[in-house]
Amino acid sequence: MATTHKIATPTKKNTQKSIVDKNLANTTTKKKLINFISQEKGIHPSDVRHVIQAFLDKMTDCLKQGDRLEFRDFGVFEVVERKQKIGRNPKKADEPIVIPARNAVKFTPGKKMRKLIENIR
Repeated sequence: MATTHKIATPTKKNTQKSIVDKNLANTTTKKKLINFISQEKGIHPSDVRHVIQAFLDKMTDCLKQGDRLEFRDFGVFEVVERKQKIGRNPKKADEPIVIPARNAVKFTPGKKMRKLIENIR
């Protein structure tokens, strides 16, 4: 019995390259960050892990309370309210759906960060 193999034809979706696709291979995880800092500063990884986790926990707590976090030259994290809007269901384009208002975290890069990012190619 002969087997048949389907050959995927390229579609617009899988042939386009985006900056997100390129960055997936270069994702820095918390674990990688811990190892980088540990090696660079000569600190035990578990100590670095505790400091990073405490920092992230405190950031989350501050944002939850509505505080604005500002790190000079790096950027600003703040909670903003996204307004309610009308969207479209792709399967039923003539049928509008209401997307409710919600809170979201917004990051605005600082001058130094912005300049560094603009020079990436």
